Amino acid sequence: MHIKEMLAEAERTGQPSFSFEYFPPKTAQGVQNLYDRMERMYDFGPKFIDITWGAGGRIAELTCDMVVQAQAYFGLETCMHLTCTDMGEEKINDALKRAYKAGCTNILALRGDPPREKEQWVAVDGGFQYARDLVAHIRKTYGNHFDIGVAGYPEGCDDNKDEDLLLDHLKEKIDMGATFIVTQMFYDADNFVRWVGKVRERGITVPIVPGIMPIATYASFLRRVNHMNCKVPDEWMAALDPVKNDDAAVREVGKTLVAQLCRKIMSAGIVHLHFYTMNLAQATRMVLEELDWMPTTTRPRKQALPWKQSLALGRREEDVRPIFWRNRNKSYISRTQDWDEFPNGRWGDSRSPAFGELDAYGVGLGGTNEFNRKRWGEPKSVQDIASLFVNYIRREIPSLPWSESPLTSESDSLTEDLINLNQRGLLTINSQPAVDGVKSTHPVYGWGPQNGYVYQKAYLELLVSPDLFPEVIRRINANPDLSYYAVTQSGKFTTNTSSDGPNAVTWGVFPGKEIVQPTIVESISFLAWKDEAFRLGMDWAHCHEANSPSRILIDKIMNEWYLVNIVNNDFHLPRAIFELFDGLTVKDLDVPVTATQGSEQNNGVHETNGTSTANGNGAVATA
Repeated sequence: MHIKEMLAEAERTGQPSFSFEYFPPKTAQGVQNLYDRMERMYDFGPKFIDITWGAGGRIAELTCDMVVQAQAYFGLETCMHLTCTDMGEEKINDALKRAYKAGCTNILALRGDPPREKEQWVAVDGGFQYARDLVAHIRKTYGNHFDIGVAGYPEGCDDNKDEDLLLDHLKEKIDMGATFIVTQMFYDADNFVRWVGKVRERGITVPIVPGIMPIATYASFLRRVNHMNCKVPDEWMAALDPVKNDDAAVREVGKTLVAQLCRKIMSAGIVHLHFYTMNLAQATRMVLEELDWMPTTTRPRKQALPWKQSLALGRREEDVRPIFWRNRNKSYISRTQDWDEFPNGRWGDSRSPAFGELDAYGVGLGGTNEFNRKRWGEPKSVQDIASLFVNYIRREIPSLPWSESPLTSESDSLTEDLINLNQRGLLTINSQPAVDGVKSTHPVYGWGPQNGYVYQKAYLELLVSPDLFPEVIRRINANPDLSYYAVTQSGKFTTNTSSDGPNAVTWGVFPGKEIVQPTIVESISFLAWKDEAFRLGMDWAHCHEANSPSRILIDKIMNEWYLVNIVNNDFHLPRAIFELFDGLTVKDLDVPVTATQGSEQNNGVHETNGTSTANGNGAVATA
């Protein structure tokens, strides 16, 4: 989506909007930390993000890589900075081609600063002298594919303080095809409003986006102010100076000052603010909270579908996904990135015949062995693993091998049932509650356009002990509303469904549209997910030393237990899927596995009719 369209929507609705800027970190660990932070800050509700350009070499490559990550995996509309510094036309074209292939539709075209070793800016051979030339080249080469932004300077720039000349240059950039303006950071609202008036007097009508830098620490604030030659109102310095040695106090004072600046800007008719985050979340979040712009339970972030959309090239129309990757969004995108078409409307022939390999980005278990032992411990019994799952459901830990992020509020209605299952050794990997026609604006379950209604079937996916499995299947088959798929790591597959076709488990009814069915269950996708699910478990097992109790325990579960998914096709009965397991408990939950006995243990089931099998990590049915 073009930024000019986002800004027009904000102006039309009267709802303030905002965006974030990030820059490429210098280290590999810094990059990973930033990706994690970008994903968390997605939930703040930015309309878009932009990523600065590092001229030449590794940093330029990293800018392009970050655009791919943001568009494809985080679903963030991304504006890529592109500068003329050290960039000949061939390099410019390569960067634009990569942005295009990433699905990016917005570019901020800049002349750029001179390299550190040079005092003055000089174009490279075959390069562009001015930002206006870059704008013209992009427009000529790509037509209207890219929305093109340019820089505005309310307080002048490093090598030019002549306001009239800078406004002339700004008009030239607009005349060459630029469609929006992003300003350098400033703290003087009155001067900004005056400058906007001068811009409009030149006949420039495109949207103006003011650049705002939140205050994280006093030292970083002064450093940026001095670097940008930015004017700071006297009252700001008077407020900050007494607390300059207390970072927490600086942030508190700073959030109030910056929020006041934002309100003054908005009162002058500006509809969108752009925050220079410096790759940090806290100071920006505090300003947004002070402005009351953060999403809340009563004012949630709007989403078009019940899962995070990818904005990679060709995926914008995708509106159907299997539920199995509900908690592993990046993995699903990686494994389907080479598809020629992506399902939309109803799941049909556009489905790819094959999912990508398990060694793609984001598919295997992340983190080092040491890190994973630290966050998930060293389980020695099924109860230890069950307790880990319970802690995840209670949000005491943020992830599991099968879930890369914390549970959402949608799971709150299932909390007690999920805890109960796991405490009995039934290890739940994925679930969703039944929903019987709530408004599409519902703060928890809502998605899609306004004035619609959304529905869900209850869904449960879990690992089941092999000796408990026959009883579970008997009970499923006794209930005509329940359908299931089950498979072992070795590929033993069973189901009670009559076809390979999809079963919609989420759907929505909206005015003027066909019924939308964005989440489905079907066999081909489940078998692709099966490989990944067991791979994640084996990766977890191999975080532990060979022949250790933890390794033996997790290996045993992966090698012998069933991965089962169940759908209750009657969405009027929300608890039937949990009642299915009444009275079933894994036997000897708290009996630890040892290196000498672990590989020899067999699972057993005991029911009240007296039937029993060998001792081990099996099950007890007391119904």
